[in-house]
Amino acid sequence: QVQLVESGGGLVQAGGSLRLSCAASGRTFSRYVMGWFRQAPGKEREFVASVRWSALSTYYADSVRGRFTISGDRAKNTVYLQMNALKPEDTAVYYCAASGVATQLPQSYDYWGQGTQVTVAS
Repeated sequence: QVQLVESGGGLVQAGGSLRLSCAASGRTFSRYVMGWFRQAPGKEREFVASVRWSALSTYYADSVRGRFTISGDRAKNTVYLQMNALKPEDTAVYYCAASGVATQLPQSYDYWGQGTQVTVAS
């Protein structure tokens, strides 16, 4: 089993920045793709960004490209999401997830963290 724990969420004013962290433990998972998703109240879970451990290749949703950066530290088994120029519409619970394949589909991710709240005030 892979255990994922997110941290770093909070309240920030529009235009501000936050860095989310996702610490992984359990089985070795160098083969996994790590993804960030978000879910606002009353909305479906939405893909944000992903990174492939083996090559550190990345993919971003159009809504965050140019503002958010996903990265990973293999030695620490941790993935990060640097969020800049935050907008009120970025407000959501952010989830870290792990998948065996490169995908944007939440149903393809096998492991999920508990989520961390990000609130952007206007």
